[in-house]
Amino acid sequence: MYAMTVTRHVQAPRPVVYQALVDPLAIARWRVPDGMVGLVHEFDARPGGRLRISLTYVVADGVGKSGERTDTYQGTFVRLVPDVQVIETSEFETEDTGLRGTMTMTTTLTDAGEGTDVTISYEGIPDGVPAHDNEIGTRMALDKLARLVET
Repeated sequence: MYAMTVTRHVQAPRPVVYQALVDPLAIARWRVPDGMVGLVHEFDARPGGRLRISLTYVVADGVGKSGERTDTYQGTFVRLVPDVQVIETSEFETEDTGLRGTMTMTTTLTDAGEGTDVTISYEGIPDGVPAHDNEIGTRMALDKLARLVET
């Protein structure tokens, strides 16, 4: 297992960005790497609330972690500090032992200039998830977040 941190500046105030972190419709739009579509099955954004999300490849050569072309993960919201931070745990639904284990994702919002720095920190990423792929996917998602909140 390993850890990773990715930061992206967005030209939007923290309350606007935070809303996109706790709105399931927004999550389905932005927390998806390019070449995939998101489906939010369950999303109860409160401490102890559950989440379950599927990301499905739209490209023919995409290989999923949970199914033929789908990555499904489920977890729990640990801590929510309005306009500041969301901490959640999640685990892939998979039989592959190299992809199993509970990950923690902490998203922190910090005032920066006329916008917000969004920092996503992961802990406990399974070794079966290539670090390069996780970083690129996170950067793609943060780019989509920026487009969503900056409009």
